[in-house]
Amino acid sequence: MTTEKLLGHTRLFLMQGDITRQNVDAIVNAANSSLMGGGGVDGAIHRAGGPTILEECKQIRAMHGQCAPGEAVITGGGNLNARFVIHTVGPIWHGGSTNENIILANAYRNSLDLALQYEVRTISFPSISTGAYGYPLEQAAEIALTTVIEFCQNIAEQQLLDEVRFILFDQFTQSTYKAALQKLSNEDMP
Repeated sequence: MTTEKLLGHTRLFLMQGDITRQNVDAIVNAANSSLMGGGGVDGAIHRAGGPTILEECKQIRAMHGQCAPGEAVITGGGNLNARFVIHTVGPIWHGGSTNENIILANAYRNSLDLALQYEVRTISFPSISTGAYGYPLEQAAEIALTTVIEFCQNIAEQQLLDEVRFILFDQFTQSTYKAALQKLSNEDMP
Protein backbone atom coordinates (compact mmCIF):
# COMPACT_ATOMS: atom_id res chain seq x y z
CA MET A 1 0.00 0.00 0.00
CA THR A 2 1.53 3.28 -1.11
CA THR A 3 1.10 6.47 0.91
CA GLU A 4 1.18 9.74 -1.03
CA LYS A 5 1.36 13.37 0.13
CA LEU A 6 1.58 16.51 -1.97
CA LEU A 7 4.24 19.00 -0.82
CA GLY A 8 3.65 22.03 -3.01
CA HIS A 9 4.70 20.86 -6.47
CA THR A 10 6.49 17.73 -5.18
CA ARG A 11 4.74 14.41 -4.58
CA LEU A 12 6.04 12.39 -1.62
CA PHE A 13 5.55 8.61 -1.69
CA LEU A 14 6.12 5.98 1.00
CA MET A 15 6.38 2.59 -0.70
CA GLN A 16 7.56 -0.89 0.17
CA GLY A 17 9.91 -2.30 -2.42
CA ASP A 18 13.35 -2.75 -3.91
CA ILE A 19 15.22 0.51 -4.47
CA THR A 20 17.35 -1.06 -7.20
CA ARG A 21 14.23 -1.46 -9.36
CA GLN A 22 13.12 2.15 -9.22
CA ASN A 23 12.63 3.97 -12.51
CA VAL A 24 13.66 7.45 -11.31
CA ASP A 25 16.35 9.98 -12.17
CA ALA A 26 18.36 9.11 -9.03
CA ILE A 27 18.38 6.60 -6.23
CA VAL A 28 20.15 7.27 -2.97
CA ASN A 29 22.60 4.73 -1.63
CA ALA A 30 23.06 4.38 2.12
CA ALA A 31 26.80 4.02 1.61
CA ASN A 32 29.70 3.60 3.97
CA SER A 33 32.55 6.11 4.10
CA SER A 34 34.81 3.97 1.91
CA LEU A 35 32.32 4.08 -1.03
CA MET A 36 33.51 0.56 -1.89
CA GLY A 37 30.18 -1.21 -1.47
CA GLY A 38 29.11 -3.29 1.47
CA GLY A 39 26.02 -5.00 2.81
CA GLY A 40 22.36 -4.06 2.85
CA VAL A 41 21.18 -1.36 0.43
CA ASP A 42 24.78 -0.47 -0.46
CA GLY A 43 25.65 -3.99 -1.57
CA ALA A 44 22.36 -4.41 -3.44
CA ILE A 45 22.90 -1.19 -5.40
CA HIS A 46 26.48 -2.10 -6.30
CA ARG A 47 25.42 -5.62 -7.40
CA ALA A 48 22.46 -4.41 -9.46
CA GLY A 49 24.29 -1.39 -10.91
CA GLY A 50 27.37 -3.31 -12.00
CA PRO A 51 31.08 -2.50 -11.88
CA THR A 52 30.89 1.01 -13.38
CA ILE A 53 29.45 2.38 -10.14
CA LEU A 54 32.37 0.98 -8.14
CA GLU A 55 34.85 2.37 -10.67
CA GLU A 56 33.33 5.85 -10.36
CA CYS A 57 33.40 5.55 -6.56
CA LYS A 58 37.11 4.66 -6.75
CA GLN A 59 37.73 7.79 -8.84
CA ILE A 60 35.87 9.95 -6.31
CA ARG A 61 37.92 8.42 -3.47
CA ALA A 62 41.17 9.00 -5.34
CA MET A 63 40.30 12.68 -5.81
CA HIS A 64 38.53 13.51 -2.53
CA GLY A 65 39.17 10.69 -0.06
CA GLN A 66 36.45 9.02 1.94
CA CYS A 67 32.90 10.35 2.14
CA ALA A 68 32.25 11.79 5.60
CA PRO A 69 29.02 11.00 7.45
CA GLY A 70 26.31 13.44 6.37
CA GLU A 71 28.00 14.18 3.02
CA ALA A 72 26.95 12.94 -0.44
CA VAL A 73 28.60 12.21 -3.80
CA ILE A 74 27.13 11.19 -7.15
CA THR A 75 27.91 8.55 -9.78
CA GLY A 76 26.16 7.29 -12.87
CA GLY A 77 23.51 4.61 -12.46
CA GLY A 78 25.35 1.83 -14.27
CA ASN A 79 22.90 -0.96 -15.10
CA LEU A 80 20.12 0.51 -12.93
CA ASN A 81 16.98 2.19 -14.28
CA ALA A 82 18.14 5.36 -12.51
CA ARG A 83 20.47 7.77 -14.33
CA PHE A 84 22.37 8.53 -11.10
CA VAL A 85 23.23 7.04 -7.74
CA ILE A 86 23.71 9.53 -4.93
CA HIS A 87 25.90 7.94 -2.27
CA THR A 88 25.45 9.35 1.22
CA VAL A 89 26.82 8.20 4.55
CA GLY A 90 24.49 8.20 7.50
CA PRO A 91 25.59 8.20 11.13
CA ILE A 92 26.29 5.13 13.22
CA TRP A 93 23.96 5.23 16.23
CA HIS A 94 25.80 5.87 19.52
CA GLY A 95 22.76 6.55 21.67
CA GLY A 96 22.09 10.01 20.25
CA SER A 97 25.00 11.68 22.02
CA THR A 98 27.22 12.41 19.00
CA ASN A 99 24.98 14.64 16.85
CA GLU A 100 23.54 11.66 14.97
CA ASN A 101 20.32 13.61 14.32
CA ILE A 102 22.20 16.47 12.62
CA ILE A 103 24.34 14.08 10.57
CA LEU A 104 21.27 12.12 9.44
CA ALA A 105 19.41 15.28 8.41
CA ASN A 106 22.52 16.43 6.53
CA ALA A 107 22.67 13.11 4.65
CA TYR A 108 19.16 13.71 3.30
CA ARG A 109 19.64 17.46 2.71
CA ASN A 110 23.01 17.06 0.95
CA SER A 111 21.57 14.29 -1.24
CA LEU A 112 18.71 16.59 -2.27
CA ASP A 113 21.08 19.50 -2.91
CA LEU A 114 23.21 17.28 -5.13
CA ALA A 115 20.08 16.04 -6.93
CA LEU A 116 19.12 19.60 -7.80
CA GLN A 117 22.63 20.34 -9.08
CA TYR A 118 22.21 17.45 -11.54
CA GLU A 119 18.64 18.44 -12.49
CA VAL A 120 17.13 15.33 -10.93
CA ARG A 121 13.31 15.56 -10.99
CA THR A 122 12.55 12.18 -9.33
CA ILE A 123 14.52 10.59 -6.50
CA SER A 124 14.19 7.49 -4.30
CA PHE A 125 15.60 7.17 -0.79
CA PRO A 126 16.05 4.15 1.45
CA SER A 127 15.75 4.46 5.21
CA ILE A 128 19.29 5.68 5.89
CA SER A 129 21.21 4.37 8.94
CA THR A 130 18.41 2.14 10.27
CA GLY A 131 20.01 -1.16 9.27
CA ALA A 132 23.54 -2.10 10.29
CA TYR A 133 24.17 1.45 11.63
CA GLY A 134 21.49 0.88 14.28
CA TYR A 135 19.62 4.21 14.18
CA PRO A 136 16.22 3.77 15.89
CA LEU A 137 13.66 3.53 13.09
CA GLU A 138 11.00 5.81 14.58
CA GLN A 139 13.47 8.64 15.20
CA ALA A 140 15.15 8.18 11.82
CA ALA A 141 11.80 8.26 9.99
CA GLU A 142 10.83 11.52 11.66
CA ILE A 143 14.19 13.14 10.81
CA ALA A 144 14.09 11.88 7.22
CA LEU A 145 10.55 13.10 6.60
CA THR A 146 11.02 16.43 8.38
CA THR A 147 14.15 17.15 6.34
CA VAL A 148 12.53 16.21 3.02
CA ILE A 149 9.32 18.13 3.76
CA GLU A 150 11.23 21.28 4.76
CA PHE A 151 13.46 20.99 1.68
CA CYS A 152 10.46 20.62 -0.64
CA GLN A 153 8.68 23.56 0.99
CA ASN A 154 11.78 25.72 0.49
CA ILE A 155 11.94 24.97 -3.24
CA ALA A 156 8.19 24.81 -3.88
CA GLU A 157 7.99 28.00 -5.95
CA GLN A 158 10.79 26.85 -8.26
CA GLN A 159 9.10 23.52 -9.07
CA LEU A 160 12.46 21.74 -9.30
CA LEU A 161 11.56 18.36 -7.85
CA ASP A 162 8.55 16.37 -9.06
CA GLU A 163 8.76 13.29 -6.86
CA VAL A 164 10.48 12.01 -3.72
CA ARG A 165 10.01 8.34 -2.92
CA PHE A 166 10.95 6.51 0.23
CA ILE A 167 11.44 2.90 -0.85
CA LEU A 168 11.17 0.94 2.35
CA PHE A 169 12.38 -2.60 2.79
CA ASP A 170 9.48 -4.16 4.67
CA GLN A 171 5.96 -3.56 5.94
CA PHE A 172 7.11 -2.62 9.45
CA THR A 173 9.44 0.09 8.11
CA GLN A 174 6.73 1.43 5.81
CA SER A 175 4.21 1.51 8.67
CA THR A 176 6.71 3.36 10.86
CA TYR A 177 7.30 5.97 8.16
CA LYS A 178 3.55 6.32 7.59
CA ALA A 179 2.96 6.91 11.31
CA ALA A 180 5.76 9.51 11.36
CA LEU A 181 4.26 11.28 8.35
CA GLN A 182 0.83 11.34 9.99
CA LYS A 183 2.35 12.77 13.17
CA LEU A 184 4.23 15.46 11.24
CA SER A 185 1.12 16.31 9.19
CA ASN A 186 -0.76 17.02 12.40
CA GLU A 187 1.97 19.39 13.62
CA ASP A 188 2.71 22.79 12.18
CA MET A 189 5.54 22.39 9.71
CA PRO A 190 7.61 25.49 8.87
